[in-house]
Amino acid sequence: MSEFRRLDVLRAIVEDYVQSHEPVGSKALLDRHNLGVSAATIRNDMALLEEEGLIAAPHTSSGRIPTEKGYRRFVDQIGELKPLSRAEREAINKILDSSQDLDEVLHSTVRLLARLTNQVALIQVPHYDTASLRNLDLVGLGSAQVLMVMIASNGTVDQRMISTARAYSDEELHALKLTLLNALGGRQLAELVGSLKLDTVPPQLHEDPLFESIVDSLQEMARAANAQRIVMAGTANLARSSGDFPLTLTPVLEALEEQVVLLKLFSELEADSRGVAVTIGTEHHYGQLSDATVIATTYGSDARSKLGVLGPTRMNYPSSMASVRAVARYLSKILTN
Repeated sequence: MSEFRRLDVLRAIVEDYVQSHEPVGSKALLDRHNLGVSAATIRNDMALLEEEGLIAAPHTSSGRIPTEKGYRRFVDQIGELKPLSRAEREAINKILDSSQDLDEVLHSTVRLLARLTNQVALIQVPHYDTASLRNLDLVGLGSAQVLMVMIASNGTVDQRMISTARAYSDEELHALKLTLLNALGGRQLAELVGSLKLDTVPPQLHEDPLFESIVDSLQEMARAANAQRIVMAGTANLARSSGDFPLTLTPVLEALEEQVVLLKLFSELEADSRGVAVTIGTEHHYGQLSDATVIATTYGSDARSKLGVLGPTRMNYPSSMASVRAVARYLSKILTN
């Protein structure tokens, strides 16, 4: 029984510290929580928790704060995640359903998740190694420019402005579009990055400067689509938590800029039975993030694509875990449809 009670005391300390950012003492626990025991018993439990390394005294006061190990024990003891409120679910539906192309969906997703959790929200742009060229369009803009729009099978939309030496009629551009789609439509984007075999294209087209520019732009778009990157929002939320980082926010901000670090971290995360992965402090093995927590999960049909939040170890874990999982599920539903 004492073990369960100590976990209740730990839970209460974590919850109070997350909310107040002040060390928690036995009197505060007695006043705020219905633990059903005396102040002496609570003090004894706190002493045992401190011996286990789950809480610590930041200075000589009687208050205690959770340690990294304490946060881990707290997170591991979280059972079913509380569903989001009806208002939160409706907000997710409204924001994500109104997004048009994939890029807009991803940006809307991280802005929404940052607002729900008050943390930095991160989303790994889906792997495009299986996406293919679905459509492209060529639109003449005056006498010296053509707008080229590429649409991939996964919903990615990209566009480029191409300068031309002469004006092209709508009929010319339409015929060129059909020729390119006949030669390249359905090919995986990864195939478009290298040298292209365009045997079905009439020889005279190869001499047209516009055709050469279009092929170059198409390869540039395919290369950009295949590049792994992370979209983020809510970096300003870190400023509100600057006191949670003992020295400075600089290492965390530098890690956010170094997308290679974040991509590697995401690739190492594995969801638990609740459908989320939680790494706390030094569990990341990345020194820049030793005072931060990352909560993430997969989304879509590709288990390599992840969505999550990054913030201080002093965060509302149950709420953040529930928000990450819920937003990922809504996003997956939208991408599937």
